Amino acid sequence: MTRLTLAALAATTLLTATPASAQVQIDFWHAFTGRLAELLDAQVAQFNESQSDYQVVAAPKGNYSEALNAGIAAFRAGEQPHILQVFEVGTASMMAAEGAVKPVFEVMEEAGADFDPDAYLAAVTGYYSNTEGEMLSYPYNSSTPVMYINRDAFEEAGLDPDMELETWAQVEEAVTALKEGGSSCPFTTAWQSWVQLESFSAYHNLPFSSQENGFAGFDTELQFNGPEQIAHIAMLGEWTEDGRFIYAGRRNEAGQPFRAGECAIMTESSAGYAGVKDEAEFAFDIRPLPYNGEIEDAPYNTIIGGASLWVLEGHEPEKYEGVAAFLNFLSTPEIQAQWHQDTGYLPITTAAYTLSQEQGFYEENPGTDIAIIQMTGKEPTPNSKGVRLGSFDQVRTVIDEELEAVWAGDKTAEEALNTAVERGNQLLRRFEQANR
Repeated sequence: MTRLTLAALAATTLLTATPASAQVQIDFWHAFTGRLAELLDAQVAQFNESQSDYQVVAAPKGNYSEALNAGIAAFRAGEQPHILQVFEVGTASMMAAEGAVKPVFEVMEEAGADFDPDAYLAAVTGYYSNTEGEMLSYPYNSSTPVMYINRDAFEEAGLDPDMELETWAQVEEAVTALKEGGSSCPFTTAWQSWVQLESFSAYHNLPFSSQENGFAGFDTELQFNGPEQIAHIAMLGEWTEDGRFIYAGRRNEAGQPFRAGECAIMTESSAGYAGVKDEAEFAFDIRPLPYNGEIEDAPYNTIIGGASLWVLEGHEPEKYEGVAAFLNFLSTPEIQAQWHQDTGYLPITTAAYTLSQEQGFYEENPGTDIAIIQMTGKEPTPNSKGVRLGSFDQVRTVIDEELEAVWAGDKTAEEALNTAVERGNQLLRRFEQANR
């Protein structure tokens, strides 16, 4: 594939502006570390070099939860950044934060920016839009779960790395054989709630909660304790007992042992591609997320993950003009395609996806288009378009605690999911009361 150089990219995205006496600083708080932070910093540097009116200053603020809390605390103190990266779990809370958020569509309209919402992938932007279809936040880094395969580990265990792994039944055969073949970590997963419950539910058109998974209102009740979800978690619990599933942590901790070659199979964000590509010293594949072949009409579509950029209220108009210029820069086909190709995040515009195809990226890097196919291959249903709940970060913490009880053998899957639903509903009622 022909790679665009930094200079060529800068030339194609040069913004014409009248030189100002002093650059306007735009503060951008984010939650990236490692390779993703390096790539973000490169984008920011490129924007800053491409024009002379604005200077974006990117600052890491811990993990996703910590960055959200830092932004909330800063707003209360009147010291909020102009742009705050918030993971998808915080979307409903941000939407309910009246007076704290300046919707992206307003920012772009007031700045007179060349902004076309129809240029973005509907499967991505729909999650971050209101009922009128107006974009509330900018879908900067959007991902979906996929499966990664360590081909070398398969061969060492005497397995064909090209074996069919479309269904969980096939994956179970593989992890059993991998364990028997000497693997110390046949299977692991990152983001266990997102991948193994939220996405599992959407992928099989099962409700995660009522009210269209929260899209239709705050008065929602959790419903992820259905028989299909219970059976899936029970299966993973059995794998944990005999060492077929090695639990590494609630977030993306599983990436480290997989990248180090210790694990044979990992379910993780499509954005895990950046780290795997950068660190893995073994041959690897990207495969679709497995589905339960016994559930009718499965699979449907996986759901969105990652984060979006929220613009915060309380700043001068010239600051928002700088924000609009930066978001326009991020949306250009060349920038967006490069970001997608480097990270594994979805290309958020049709033009970026088309450009990646024309450059031959998917032919040279098989599997890198799986995330897009999973998200857009079928028309989303009310159960599969995503989950948008209030206090969702706290709900996920409850789910994580209950899943860990299953992995430890302290609870059955049914007991854990029933308790998670009960505890989570209490959090949802508090959020509903606070936002009436």
